[in-house]
Amino acid sequence: MNHPDLFAKAPSIAAGMAAADHGPDIQLFQTRHRAALVASWQISPGSSVLELGCGQGDMTAVLAEAVGPEGSVVAVDVAEPSYGAPVTLGESAARLAAGPLGPRIDFRFGTDVLDPSVDFPESTFDHVVLAHCSWYFASLGQLRDTLARVRPWARRLWFTEWDLTPASGDQMAHLLAVLIQGQVEAAGSHGQGNVRTLFSREGLLRLLPEAGWTADGGKSVDTEELQDGDWEVAACLDLAGQEERLTALPEPVRQLVLNQADVLRAIAKPHGNRALAAYSVTAH
Repeated sequence: MNHPDLFAKAPSIAAGMAAADHGPDIQLFQTRHRAALVASWQISPGSSVLELGCGQGDMTAVLAEAVGPEGSVVAVDVAEPSYGAPVTLGESAARLAAGPLGPRIDFRFGTDVLDPSVDFPESTFDHVVLAHCSWYFASLGQLRDTLARVRPWARRLWFTEWDLTPASGDQMAHLLAVLIQGQVEAAGSHGQGNVRTLFSREGLLRLLPEAGWTADGGKSVDTEELQDGDWEVAACLDLAGQEERLTALPEPVRQLVLNQADVLRAIAKPHGNRALAAYSVTAH
């Protein structure tokens, strides 16, 4: 499937997502981003894919379209089906399962691939995909162990995440928002936000060999349409107002967070904060 084919199908894929009921334009932007990613990857019709951190299935749906009716996607997430708002993971999965892509998808929520009971034969999958989910991991060690665990199961890894290196000044609010959240988590005050373990593209490239993977390509990915900058700014400012989370921090860290939040309020716009770029890395 070439890029025009998959990208052209983004509106129909997006319309099949439960979250489209609450924000059709936002869902379309998110789906287009993932369609552009998958179209640039070497995932051909008939492929078998293991997706880690599938969440509500934004990438799952695009992968299912790419592999076609003869392909399959096993979509795994440690979260329970009741997690998520305004649409839960279970509600989103149920919508996809009832649609034309449903027969190609096997959702497995509440599943940790580090659990010894979770296993697949060697080379079960052509590809393993992690898309905008790696900052959810509890630690770099957990991410490394997960990548090592799936190494025998798949021939190729496709990995994408936000790039911490800003390309322009209007991305600084998104950058500062994720840095603050990462500091709070690193200092031991844990929450349920999108940012739990923060690392750079270079950090990933250092980690991959430790997990048995060899990186063989990478590129920057445009995120111009995405609203994640606004979402992370809002999440960070909400965090800065949570006394329980902040009082759990060492006092020097708490003061650092509060002062950085002051800077974020000064530079962030009410709406339209430009998202950081993303990066895509492939490994074998």
